[in-house]
Amino acid sequence: MFTKAIVRPPGPNLAEGLTTMDLGAPNYRRALQQHAAYCEALEECGVTLTRLEADEQYPDSTFVEDTAVVTNRGAILTRPGAASRAGEVERIAEVLSRFYSELHFIHPPGRLDGGDVCEAGCEAGCEAGYEAERGARSHFFIGISERTNEAGAQQLADWLASHGFSSTFVDIRGVKNMLHLKSGLAFLGDNRLVVSDALADRDEFRGHELVRVTAGEEYAANCVRVNDRVLVAAGYPGFTGTLQDLGYPTIALEMVEFRKMDGGLSCLSLRF
Repeated sequence: MFTKAIVRPPGPNLAEGLTTMDLGAPNYRRALQQHAAYCEALEECGVTLTRLEADEQYPDSTFVEDTAVVTNRGAILTRPGAASRAGEVERIAEVLSRFYSELHFIHPPGRLDGGDVCEAGCEAGCEAGYEAERGARSHFFIGISERTNEAGAQQLADWLASHGFSSTFVDIRGVKNMLHLKSGLAFLGDNRLVVSDALADRDEFRGHELVRVTAGEEYAANCVRVNDRVLVAAGYPGFTGTLQDLGYPTIALEMVEFRKMDGGLSCLSLRF
């Protein structure tokens, strides 16, 4: 169960941030509306929000997930793969220090974006009780990407192991239209992983039940299970229907303006 989340609204210079997409510049007013609806959905799911002010010094700073990996046993600050985002980490560290007595950091030459880290309950095949307890065998998938290198992934894996967690590396370099691992991967609980077609045949995910995203709806793979509901991007009826058929209540949220900046639902909060 998530009880807390950290969020930061976009600044008026959102369009100056990094993007690999060619969908035009985001509309700031609509981005604010979409972010507000996202925050309301988190609260509807029972999460208490820490709302930060917009930070115009860092146009990408609304994507707070990339700055840290938070668990029930501790938090580690990342070292983003894009140099322009480095200053965001220090500001998030100040906030996380309110919740964690000790913070750890990724150090050079490591690079790590939080969007490349997917917590996936217990290891595939372990007893169901471990997942409920989020115990010693909780597992993480760590993407190696254009933003996360092997050194950063290994530092995170070592830190996770020191806290009783296991991890698996997933190399997504060269996978088309996949900036971060969670661009095509999400954990639903119940030993289920949402995967895009590009990841569906990967050996790393054997042992999980895979929920494949409908062709043409790949963006919807970045969904977020928040307690009893699943947040999903609006406009993807095939995938939303699949989730509902599996028994998951969904909340559909407009994400058009954030998609223009490579952002997804998971990117907009740190949940713990």
